[in-house]
This record gives sequence, C-alpha cells and structure tokens, in this order.
Amino acid sequence: MRKIKDYLQLIKLSLSIMVVFSSVISYLLAPKVVEYDWVMIVLLFAGGMLVTGSANAINQVVEKDTDAQMKRTSTRPVAAGRMSATEGWVFAVITGALGVFILGYYFNWLSAGLAAFSLFLYAFIYTPLKKVNSIAVLMGAVPGALPCLIGWTAGDDQLSTGGWILFAFQFFWQFPHFWAIAWVAHRDYSSVGFKLLPADEGPTKFTALQTIMYSLLLFPVTVLPYFTGMSSYDGITGIISLVLILLANFFMLWRCISLYKKMDVSSARRVMFGSYMYLPVVLLALLMSKA
Repeated sequence: MRKIKDYLQLIKLSLSIMVVFSSVISYLLAPKVVEYDWVMIVLLFAGGMLVTGSANAINQVVEKDTDAQMKRTSTRPVAAGRMSATEGWVFAVITGALGVFILGYYFNWLSAGLAAFSLFLYAFIYTPLKKVNSIAVLMGAVPGALPCLIGWTAGDDQLSTGGWILFAFQFFWQFPHFWAIAWVAHRDYSSVGFKLLPADEGPTKFTALQTIMYSLLLFPVTVLPYFTGMSSYDGITGIISLVLILLANFFMLWRCISLYKKMDVSSARRVMFGSYMYLPVVLLALLMSKA
C-alpha cells in the first residue's frame, strides 16, 4: 500500500487528473467526435495520465535535492528517499512510452507527437529553467496548455482553429493560476533559488497587476468559440453556457483585483483555488454548447 501511495504521489495524481480532464473535454469538443465512445474516452484518459505522470516523475527525480529542502515537497517519494532516482527514471520512461503509444495507436500519431513534445518541454526545459529565470513560467505554460491541443487533435486528426483556441485559453489561464501558487509558496521557492514570479523582488504590485492582465485576456479567448462555430449561443443551453463563462471570467478577475488591493497570501490563495474552480466550469460550459 505504501508503494502504491508513493507512485500516486510521484505522478502528482490530482494535478495529472486536472490536466487530462482538459484534454478529454477538448477531445469531446472536436467536430469529428459526434458521440461519446467511452472506450476511446478511457483510452485517451489513460494515455494522457501516463504521459503526464511520466513528466511529473521526471520533475521529481531531477528536483529531488531541491524538493528535500522545501517543507511542502519534502515528503515526495524520491526526495524522502523511499524511492531511488533509478526507479523513478524507469517508471517515467515506461509510462511515457506507453502513453505516447496509446495516443498514436488508438488515435493518431500527430496527437502522440504533441504529447511527447509536451513531456520533453516540461521535464527538460521548464524544470531546469526554474532556477535560471522567471521565463520558466512562460515555457511551462506551453506544455501546460498542450493537453487541450492534444485532446482536440486526437478527435479532429488535425491542428485546426478550435484546438488553438483551447490551447490559448489554457495558456493564459496558467499565469494567474501559477503566480498565485508561487506567491503562496514564495518563501519555500526563494529558499531553493526558484525564480517564478515576474518581479525579482518577490510578491509585488507588479505581479498582482500581471494576474489581472491575464485574467482580462481570458474574456475574449473564452468567447471565441461562439464566433468560430465551435460553440453555439442559440437556444437556452447556449445562452446558459455563455452566461456561465462570463460569470466565471468576472469571478476570476475579481479575485485577481482583490489580490492587487490586499497584497496578502490569503488573497493569493483565493486566486489559486478560484482558478481550480474556473477551469472546469469554462470547459464544461463550452462542451454544453457544442455546435
């Protein structure tokens, strides 16, 4: 049982589920997916979980010494010494390869290639950049948004407009989300040399202003599906979905403005948890109004 718990912690289960959720919803939004084939949905979920879990495992192996120094990560299996780095690498290679294979064999090799590219960016570009420059957040936002494009491509067999809109949505969403996390964990992060906030001075008005700017960018991106034929605001369902998306955007903006006004950890934590709620609300609202 302890070993199972360690592997679940190695793949960052809750984070992986959230990432794969966005991929599955994006797949269902693709125009070629006209009915819910639960076998294919489960296969996409499994492939996505394996690739995401692999990336998270590599992240923990590479950062084992850093994780051991931070209170919030010191109990991770590799950092705590319950799992060797070699075991972590073997797990990551097997799960990553299997996940890419599932996506390629059962869906298409374009989505599999995107998944492999996402894994590479997260594990080998974003992870080491965290100690170099805050541009790491920008680089990390790319693999963080690719699950939407992967899911869409798995369903549509091509890189089309809808997939890029979903990619842009999750890309912009990550900035207020991640900066809120970095604000809350700033003391831990700065103690090990992570540079994840846009200002070198740490949590500042500039950082809070950046969260507002990116939350504002979410407004046009989240209504684009209604003007490109992805979604429809005809009928009561479409109107409800559009209203839900607008309310979610105002909710996210309000929390970021509150952070700017109060400049405290509690407000940053509210942005963080608010962003967790925001993402599924918008994605499910888009699915509800699929044209």
